[in-house]
Amino acid sequence: MGTRTIGAVTVSLTLLALLGSRAGRVPAAAAPPEPPEQSYYVYVCAESEDEVALVRYGPGGAEVVKTIGVGSYPNEIEGPHGITVDPDGRHWYVSIAHGLPFGSVHKYETGTDAWVGDVTLGLFPATLDVSPATGLMFVVNFNLHGRMEPSSISAVEVETMAEVARIDTGVMPHGSRLSRDGTRHYSVNMMGGDLVELDALGFEIARRLPLGEGVQPTWVTTPTADGIAYVTGNNVARVFEVDLRSWRILRTFETGAGPYNLDVTPDGSTLVATYKGGDAVGFWDLGSGVERARVSTTRTIPHGVAVTPDGRYAFVTLEGVGSDPGTVEIYHVPTAERVGVVDVGKQAGGVAFWKTEG
Repeated sequence: MGTRTIGAVTVSLTLLALLGSRAGRVPAAAAPPEPPEQSYYVYVCAESEDEVALVRYGPGGAEVVKTIGVGSYPNEIEGPHGITVDPDGRHWYVSIAHGLPFGSVHKYETGTDAWVGDVTLGLFPATLDVSPATGLMFVVNFNLHGRMEPSSISAVEVETMAEVARIDTGVMPHGSRLSRDGTRHYSVNMMGGDLVELDALGFEIARRLPLGEGVQPTWVTTPTADGIAYVTGNNVARVFEVDLRSWRILRTFETGAGPYNLDVTPDGSTLVATYKGGDAVGFWDLGSGVERARVSTTRTIPHGVAVTPDGRYAFVTLEGVGSDPGTVEIYHVPTAERVGVVDVGKQAGGVAFWKTEG
């Protein structure tokens, strides 16, 4: 049926027709959202600045509250890549992708942002997540260096910051996400073309799901309450909907160029996708399987996305190019309207929600 552009937002006419069928017409654009009454805080990595920014969006708009220098070598760009906050909100963890000779993960206290400890892992540790069941952190060692060869997932005991296991998984693992009960870990092998389920209690690979010949996946979402995960097919412009119980692909969504990171609203109704190759953010209605809106970004190379626990807002990072700063954009998920923009350090990438306040 095509699309309609309202401002910077491209809206699916198919979905608009469905929504307006009872009235016999296509509805007008939704009214602009009211400013929030509370503040939302996220941590954002600036990979080419060796910084992490604490960003707030609230009644007064968006701002950088503070920046925290990270890494061990002041004269080297070490590349903070992935970031997560533990389930109790007391600490945040950042992967330092480059390092000498290997990468590492560093632990900081939220609020004070004081450094607590670190652990050396494999080559190019990337995405990470902490289990609510065991408190163990799982980190994928992406291994961007040298020949393409099988790499691993590290399990880290966060109280002592000690690596307790390293599990072989595949070539260029990425997108580390745990099930809601913390007993299963999911990642993708970018150059292996499969989704991997790890037994997070026994440290063994439980299942592998091939995604198709030549597919290069880059991300998998935290599973929904009914056991559904979404996986990017970055090089084939697709997102795969996977039923983790039956271990099969249910639906395939045709997307814009280069879908990279994804997040789902807590109620499972909306998927938010960054299109790294298309300089846009997509909002998918998961009931109908239709992309209800696509918004062009203010700078190039969209990277990470984090949806707030109430499902109202999505924080999106933009890497930018050359001398451009990195950027954080905030979207009101129900209307797909961009409601805030703030610059951070160069090559903004990983983003993690911390807390709501007020």
